Amino acid sequence: MDPDSFKDFAKEMTEFITNYLENIRDRPVLPSIKPGYIQPLLPTEAPQSPEKWQDVMNDIERIIMPGVTHWHSPRFHAYFPTAQSYPAIVADMLSGAIACIGFTWIASPACTELEVVMLDWLGKMLELPKEFLACSGGKGGGVIQGTASEATLVALLGAKAKKIHEIKKIHPEWTENKIVEKLVAYCSSHAHSSVERAGLLGGVQFRKLDVDSKSKLRGETLAEAIREDQNNGLIPFYTVATLGTTCCCAFDCLEELGVVCNREDLWLHVDAAYAGSSFICPEFRYLMKGVELADSFNFNPHKWMLINFDCSTMWLKDPTYVINAFNVDPLYLKHDMQGSAPDYRHWQIPLGRRFRALKMWFVLRLYGVKNLQKHIRNHVSQAHAFEDFVRADSRFEIIGEVVLGLVCFRLKGSNELNEALLKKINGLGNIHLVPSKCGSEYFLRVAICSRFSESKDIEYSWREIKLRADQLLEEQSVSK
Repeated sequence: MDPDSFKDFAKEMTEFITNYLENIRDRPVLPSIKPGYIQPLLPTEAPQSPEKWQDVMNDIERIIMPGVTHWHSPRFHAYFPTAQSYPAIVADMLSGAIACIGFTWIASPACTELEVVMLDWLGKMLELPKEFLACSGGKGGGVIQGTASEATLVALLGAKAKKIHEIKKIHPEWTENKIVEKLVAYCSSHAHSSVERAGLLGGVQFRKLDVDSKSKLRGETLAEAIREDQNNGLIPFYTVATLGTTCCCAFDCLEELGVVCNREDLWLHVDAAYAGSSFICPEFRYLMKGVELADSFNFNPHKWMLINFDCSTMWLKDPTYVINAFNVDPLYLKHDMQGSAPDYRHWQIPLGRRFRALKMWFVLRLYGVKNLQKHIRNHVSQAHAFEDFVRADSRFEIIGEVVLGLVCFRLKGSNELNEALLKKINGLGNIHLVPSKCGSEYFLRVAICSRFSESKDIEYSWREIKLRADQLLEEQSVSK
């Protein structure tokens, strides 16, 4: 493709993207195709000769769009938001054009140095303790991971390396395998599945602890588990505190957990994947009380802060043990400036990394903190509006507390009744929800996800839910 063709192709794609996003309400949020739909639409082999880009553009609507779940539709309420904005899209274009692999400083100095500054900018927006920031002059600093799952695993491996080093000093005769067999980590029973998966990948035991009546993990519960495991000859070393659980957006008692972890010398990692974006608003920072007691902190700007996936920000007070855990230093990766700036390959699982800091730089500059705060507050307000609709209908009940942009609710009645309601809602594809459970209670979740979402969309979604509930209850009444 020559430069002129590229410019024409890019111009056409920009037009397509803009039309797609600005008219996304017109598309059913869920596709109606069956598995395997795309294979009959494509040739059995790649073309031997180049095709025209115009033909590729034509095939997007014919082949791709029928199988797309439209995550940015204001009628998409599943999971949690995935962020997106025009500045971030443009930044991804530039990142793709530069196409550096920023594993060391010398591999592309701007890639590393912009990331250092952006993590300080963002850390200050959240009012993180200065010990987490590179600009404080201490050991701390931030890094962009691909996902919160990676951040949890990175922190676990750092904590594991730290505890092995400490135990070796006390028991030099113990092998590393013997120590690892005794290591145990902790999290809430409502922690994300990726937390448990980090334990599997890290080769250590992970205990999921019971939560209180408000779905919070409490300090005394953790302390009791630590005492029990120590009495059984195990070595507690790592705890994950979740701020904003996936199932119901509950918040572990971070301050209580921090006191216990600091006292018992456990690494405390904070997983605020969804909720962390809200902490740029002063009124929500009470939810992170106790963060100064943590060793590492992570959230996903790619969920709720208008920065396209992937951009999961992680801060460490002392990255030494993470760096040591991942440090493989072949000659071809060495350079004269080592030690003067981070080599981020030592802060992450993969070696390679894209120029992701560009997305943060573009979004923070082109929105500004005030507009990002406005975006968060708008979603929270819409969630409370939906909550009011639910509470006004005596057939429904709210589950838990509506704190941010997630509302958990159910029809009063059996789990089977609510499963049937969800099946009816998603089967029509006008809106999209997913279910969850706290204990044995099955309920539905409405997450405010789209940056295009307005009050009229919340009203539409509630009407859809209410209509399907009317139909379901009528069907059940007739069948009796």
